[in-house]
Amino acid sequence: MVKIFIDPGHGGTDPGAVGNGLQEKNLTLQIATRVKNILLAEYNNVTVLMSRTGDTFPTLQDRTNQANAWGADFFLSIHINAGGGTGYEDYVYPGSGTPTTTYQTNIHSEILKLVNFSDRGKKTANFHVLRESNMPSLLTENGFIDNANDAAKLKTSSFIESLARGHVNGIVKSFGLPKKSTAVYHTVVSGDTVYGLSQTYGSTVQQIKDWNGLDSNYTIYVGQVLRVK
Repeated sequence: MVKIFIDPGHGGTDPGAVGNGLQEKNLTLQIATRVKNILLAEYNNVTVLMSRTGDTFPTLQDRTNQANAWGADFFLSIHINAGGGTGYEDYVYPGSGTPTTTYQTNIHSEILKLVNFSDRGKKTANFHVLRESNMPSLLTENGFIDNANDAAKLKTSSFIESLARGHVNGIVKSFGLPKKSTAVYHTVVSGDTVYGLSQTYGSTVQQIKDWNGLDSNYTIYVGQVLRVK
């Protein structure tokens, strides 16, 4: 079981960066919550713990202590930038080698595949959460809150979703997480046919036959539970 610790930056009395009607603490929580929910809903062999799930402020030491005590396999700290720039960048602790740099490369590239942000590069920094975490760790900076163009993107739910998906895709690639089965099942009622079910669920007749081991006559019976997708 891969243990992913997600740290939404700031929170509570610390809003983080502010600009264009936005607060960093709210955006980081939105992104982090979606990353958690997508991972748990769509992938196997993964569990997630967050440093905060609401508008609270764990100290930096609280965050790394929690991840270390839990024995996390990866520490992901999510932030929004400020200071007059634009685009996406991320950080690992100086001198980090593999697998940390591999995880950074994976997440960096997967995020930029999905969002229209300029690439500010893969960087290093002596941040507390990177220095004091006992596991590979990464801090992402997802656009500049004080840049009108970046902020306009961060105000849209579809962009937040894309940022979250990018983080997830990078984690999935890094840890080889298997996708959960999306199989759909149907209990046969009077009048059902394999052809009819294939039309209803968008599968082929042959797929339904193969999934359920049906005979050459495609025989089904009332009450039978069939995989149909």
